[in-house]
Amino acid sequence: MPTGDDDDGVPNAPAAGYGSGTTRVSFRTGSGSGDSPQDRTQPLSREDCPAAGGPGEPGGVEGGAPGGEERTRVLRRPAPPPGTAAGPGRGSGPPGPPGSGGARRPRRFRPRRIVALVLLLVLAAPPATWVWVWYTARADERPASDAILVLGASQYNGRPSPIFEERLAHAEELYREGVAPAVITVGGNQPGDNFTEGGAGRDWLVEQGVPAADVVAVEEGGDTLQSVAAVADVFGRRDWSSVVLVTDPWHSLRSREMAEDHGMEAATSPTRSGPAVIERETQVWYITRETASLWHYWLFGDSSDIEVDAA
Repeated sequence: MPTGDDDDGVPNAPAAGYGSGTTRVSFRTGSGSGDSPQDRTQPLSREDCPAAGGPGEPGGVEGGAPGGEERTRVLRRPAPPPGTAAGPGRGSGPPGPPGSGGARRPRRFRPRRIVALVLLLVLAAPPATWVWVWYTARADERPASDAILVLGASQYNGRPSPIFEERLAHAEELYREGVAPAVITVGGNQPGDNFTEGGAGRDWLVEQGVPAADVVAVEEGGDTLQSVAAVADVFGRRDWSSVVLVTDPWHSLRSREMAEDHGMEAATSPTRSGPAVIERETQVWYITRETASLWHYWLFGDSSDIEVDAA
């Protein structure tokens, strides 16, 4: 039986560099029994070549036609490129995902990028809020609710100011449309006043034919936040939860934020006429002021109206 020796009987010496990563594959050529052109053109497999590690015959040479010529092909595994896991280098370490070309360098923490991102957000926040105030001012939401809340404004000896009267007229319209079965007027008074904003608003609605039983006057609150807090107490006693806020367009977003912070499901239906919405210059001034006041509320939790010069 051939053993893989040369013709002189001396075993073949391993070629230089043989070892791990190298496979010897023996095959025969020539004419012998069972050797045909079809056989010579078929691809080799480990079962065909026991010398390549066939089952049960590691390293041996067996089979083949007698008298054939034995040749040995050496299949070498290519050496790993420098810097891979097989040797030291820049890319040594655990391999990356398939197709990534090796391990990736971990990204270093860059404080300057974080600082730049924070500055970008700080600079973009006020303009974004300005647009949000403007967008909310244009919305008119009229969902069925427990009550309609008219936020107070100035009154003079029991008579609502033009801005306050526009709010009350809009609330009356919502009431007659069936948006809610009750209207709440809210607002206290200034030192020396004999009337309150809440009381003046209630009297005006009753004069317009709204049943007195459907009007609730909350006669306290010196600013929006105090007024919303007082109304939240009324909602708690009456087991109400939803409200439609009536105020000036530019005041809608801040009022809604405060109402929601006090546990109310708030929608906004602002006025569409009156001194607060006549001129474009006036609108820009109100939006800018409300943007500053809203950020003041978010940061400090109070209801100061920030004075700004939008001209």
